[in-house]
Amino acid sequence: MNAPAAPLVVDTNVVLDLLVFDDAPTRPLRDWLDGPGPIWLATAGMRDELARVLAYPAIARALAARGRTAGEVLAQWEARVTLVPPAPDAGVRCSDADDQMYADLAVARQATLLSRDQALLCMKKRLATRMAAVLPATKFIANGFSAPPG
Repeated sequence: MNAPAAPLVVDTNVVLDLLVFDDAPTRPLRDWLDGPGPIWLATAGMRDELARVLAYPAIARALAARGRTAGEVLAQWEARVTLVPPAPDAGVRCSDADDQMYADLAVARQATLLSRDQALLCMKKRLATRMAAVLPATKFIANGFSAPPG
């Protein structure tokens, strides 16, 4: 499969699917991300959010049930991402302020944003006008690891 035309930004819910829950539908994405082609962009703020979410009681229980720690998940995340500075305001507002950094980075880097968060997915048209795409990870996988046109 070809590397995407654009780098990727992956929101925290998809990260949990990939690195905590071993979600079967997203396993192909995790395996693909481990290859040499994909560029997964992230910021320190995204790492902070992931660390905060990994401490939620339900997530901590899920980690414990799998014999894993938050530190291990953070190390796996850090090994896969390319850290970049926070992006400037993209000029499009996300209804969830916690998700704004993902939209901003996708626009700044003309990236494909993988999410299952409705606050981000409903921004599809607005992000497309700024040369960024947003879609669920499963749709990205089904489309051969690329964002569908338009």
